[in-house]
Amino acid sequence: MKRFFTLVLEVLALVAVALISAFIAMRLAIHGREAVVPNLSGLTVAEASNLAARQGLALTLENSFYSAEVPAGRILTQDPAAGSRVRREWPVRITESLGAQRIAIPDLTGETERSATVGIRRLSLEMGTVSHLAIAGGVDAVLAQTPPANAGGADSPRISLLVSDAAAAELPAYAMPSLAGLSYSAASTRAASAGLHLMAAMAAPSATPAPSSSAVPDAPSAARPLPTDNPPISTARSSSIVIAQSPEAGSRVVAGDVVHVTLGRAAAPAAVPAAPQ
Repeated sequence: MKRFFTLVLEVLALVAVALISAFIAMRLAIHGREAVVPNLSGLTVAEASNLAARQGLALTLENSFYSAEVPAGRILTQDPAAGSRVRREWPVRITESLGAQRIAIPDLTGETERSATVGIRRLSLEMGTVSHLAIAGGVDAVLAQTPPANAGGADSPRISLLVSDAAAAELPAYAMPSLAGLSYSAASTRAASAGLHLMAAMAAPSATPAPSSSAVPDAPSAARPLPTDNPPISTARSSSIVIAQSPEAGSRVVAGDVVHVTLGRAAAPAAVPAAPQ
């Protein structure tokens, strides 16, 4: 009986060893046919093909796209991703970069602003800044463009235009005078002489210390009459001066433009000591 049990145990041990050996052989067979996908990004197609072949993988070029970041002829994307485990001979699909897209810029010089805008949009380009230059006697037409036409292509699809403005040239233009330091009434008179409209705002009040009892009172200043052709203004404005203006002095302005000024309190006149008797 004892011999029988010994025989049974030996048979079970042999079966266990056979199962373990089969499992190990299966694992080796499965993993022996696996490969790790390498990182192909940034490589040329030839370099990526050689690297994939060494790993037992097949390379498939699926498409090509423009890219401003990846140089032309190099790998843009890959599938499966780098580090993935796949079976040997598994196809790795890649896309190649065509580099930055070069755009043919049309010649828009001489066209009207509307015609140039329609042409830009028809070519799927972007409209950039449109600046106007006053030129008398001419129609509104494109004088210059950025980037220039036929410059060998451009990286950006945005086109900016300089357009003549005949209507603005017919208005009398002036160099914006300086109003700083003038009283409100004087600034209004100077602006009105150029056909400009003045809009005033008081500056934020700042705290001023109260005068001490020992201070010498200021001598009264002579009252200056306001021009009769100015509209009535408040007492606060009449005693204020211009401390800031927009547009700035020297800027180009035309009749009818609005000038914004900021008013501040005029400095009190210095005390004049009494003459000795």
